[in-house]
Amino acid sequence: MPAEDRPLLFLDVDGTLIPLGAPQANPGDPAAPVRSLPPGANPLLGRINPSHGPQLSSLPCDLVWATWMSDANDAIAPLLGLPPLPLVQWPDTDDGGPVHWKTAPLVTWAAGRSFIWVDDEITDMDRVWVDAHHPGPALLHRVDARRGLTDEDFKTISSWLGD
Repeated sequence: MPAEDRPLLFLDVDGTLIPLGAPQANPGDPAAPVRSLPPGANPLLGRINPSHGPQLSSLPCDLVWATWMSDANDAIAPLLGLPPLPLVQWPDTDDGGPVHWKTAPLVTWAAGRSFIWVDDEITDMDRVWVDAHHPGPALLHRVDARRGLTDEDFKTISSWLGD
């Protein structure tokens, strides 16, 4: 499939790859490592589950950082074993509308391509807005920020990509 036909996967970090409610990378999994980090690194990076990198890489889509963190490629991609990914450039101002500040820029960035947006702050209003303003298929998948991405989330994403 030509690159311009592959779906995009817009990937948030805080609450998605970094669970905000658990002290280890994969809560409930005693085998999940609590990663040791270099001195001075953000301690929350130790919560990243390294198995998410291969899971994300195996999806039939193009990964794109959808985060305010411009250092996602420097700090997070290596922890996941991912190559540098494109990063959505955000506007300097938020229009203050009824949808999340990322919603309109992601639709613009997608430029009609099918996409998945994985984030912990997606609302029904975002879904309605995307349905009205994006001509292609889109899955706005909300992740539980306390747990971050789970196997169930990956099943949902894989299922949507397979349809």
